[in-house]
Amino acid sequence: MNILIVEDDISIIKILQRIIFDRNLGNVVSHAQNGIEGMNKINIYNPEIVLVDLLMPGKDGLSLVREIKKKNSKTQFIMISQVTSKDMIAKAYEYGVEYYVNKPINAIEVQNVIKKVVERIQISQTLDQIKGIFSKDINLEKNVGEILINSGDTVKDKEDTKDKIKNLMSKIGIMGEVGCEDIINIVSFLIESSKSMSDYSIKDLCGMFSENPKSVEQRIRRTATVGMVNLANLGIEDYMNEIFTEYSNGIYNFEQIKTEMDHIRGKSRKRGKVNLKKFIHGITFYCEKNN
Repeated sequence: MNILIVEDDISIIKILQRIIFDRNLGNVVSHAQNGIEGMNKINIYNPEIVLVDLLMPGKDGLSLVREIKKKNSKTQFIMISQVTSKDMIAKAYEYGVEYYVNKPINAIEVQNVIKKVVERIQISQTLDQIKGIFSKDINLEKNVGEILINSGDTVKDKEDTKDKIKNLMSKIGIMGEVGCEDIINIVSFLIESSKSMSDYSIKDLCGMFSENPKSVEQRIRRTATVGMVNLANLGIEDYMNEIFTEYSNGIYNFEQIKTEMDHIRGKSRKRGKVNLKKFIHGITFYCEKNN
């Protein structure tokens, strides 16, 4: 894996370089000592992993992560920081940071965190390769599905479910958002296992698909919030719009949609809030209803 280090303290850069080299954790392609230089080098080298300091001159680590994630969701970020503020850590997860390395630097911690990120990237790359093979040969997809899925479900059934989820997400304008894949994974699981939101907590569901359930929850919440804002804008333009009337109370709380509409109109500073359990349950319900 190509690794880039963005850290304003050159002594920490050297420590990290030595740990990565000595423990064969990857290839350090370059380093930067401020956020602006870091942005430029990420764009040049396109590394799989970036170790980034939270507090830096020019551009802080959170701003850097947020801007890069908008353009390239595949780059994995490991935050280096002494900060222990829960609010700051929550914001880092929201912006796309997956793991933390605390200062002062501990070699074992660095090794464990980088190995986890590498494993995650490798799994993602393998899945992408499998998807590529399946997309080229539908017959192969069906044959593999029959061999692997003992429950009698076929790959086509799973793809049909995913298509329904994607179609619904497209209607409310959230396809392509950062949490789409997480939503598809969770809703597909609930449908295929005949389970409901009453059987699990959000944390439990997120933990099934990641070692960092908080990060998954943050991504889903961000995506669900985008959908709420889209529906609120749709309702302002046309209160009788079919998509607005169907989903504003089906996957959201209508009172929260109205609150968001008032905010958009400038009538209130308060914004609408998303109930994630209702959001996931609503998407699951509509997709099952269309079976």
